[in-house]
Amino acid sequence: MSYFLAIDAGGTRTQCLLADESLVLARATTGTVKLMRIGEDEATARLQAMLREVAAAAGVSLEQIARTCFGLAGISSPAVRAWADKTFTSLVAGELLPCGDEEIALDAAFAGGPGILVVAGTGSNAIGRTDAGETFGAGGWGPVLGDEGSGTWIGLEAIRVALRVHDPERPCDSNRAQPSIEPTSLLDEIERHWKLDSLGELVSYANQRADSGHLAPDFASLAPVVARLADAGDALAAKVLALAGVELAELVALVYSKMTSTIVGAPSITASSSWVGSAISVAYTGGVLAQIEQVRAAMTARLAVLLPKACVRQSPVDPLDGALWRARQG
Repeated sequence: MSYFLAIDAGGTRTQCLLADESLVLARATTGTVKLMRIGEDEATARLQAMLREVAAAAGVSLEQIARTCFGLAGISSPAVRAWADKTFTSLVAGELLPCGDEEIALDAAFAGGPGILVVAGTGSNAIGRTDAGETFGAGGWGPVLGDEGSGTWIGLEAIRVALRVHDPERPCDSNRAQPSIEPTSLLDEIERHWKLDSLGELVSYANQRADSGHLAPDFASLAPVVARLADAGDALAAKVLALAGVELAELVALVYSKMTSTIVGAPSITASSSWVGSAISVAYTGGVLAQIEQVRAAMTARLAVLLPKACVRQSPVDPLDGALWRARQG
């Protein structure tokens, strides 16, 4: 009997399962182990505790594991890869297959086949694979440089546009959600969510940097606040969510263009002929697209314009399914 570990380590939480060749035996969850968000010691402690929990629940020793697929946000960083290798070598037997969290989600959707996956959780990015096995990505540059349409982006954008309403004489960026003459509760509700007492405190807290005494503000936690206000009729909140969907659709369109065209300034790409002009299967994962219908609807509507042949799946994929598929395939 062979045993396999599958791990999905995203920006908000880390999930894992332990399985044999046919059955899932146990599951466990912990907080994020992403090194951009927490320290290495805390990430290691969380990962160790989760692995021991899932092994105990399955009744299987970690020394019996044949192969682990570890889908981890930021795995392209040498420091992150070195940490993953070091931690697993000390804890788990068998082969380690480290990969990006978006890669395991792509396999959860298409099991090695062609398609495009858009990820919108704490961060965002898109990845596509042709039927020839070539993969192409877009986005995923982190909260400072990108992550458009993500939970973090929604939180930041909600504060920015609400402040522009508060200061209406300030010129507006035409590419962002525009201020509305209608009243908005965004700033009040964000203050309440963060347990702050004034706009001044909000501005100070939002600009706070992480250090030994403070955590960075969790802008992604504001996405449900924005969604709740949009549901209640707040026009500005609804515009932020609609723009998030547009941003995600444009990531998908960019990936598709890379899959089917020769990109200026990049090595020549020979497009798979079956991808040109044919139906495009698009899957999604992450809490924003899975839980905020307004973002999902806006993305689908924009894709209907950008890529009329796009067919968006009706339900999100579970990245753990892709990690398990990879672990079993080897």
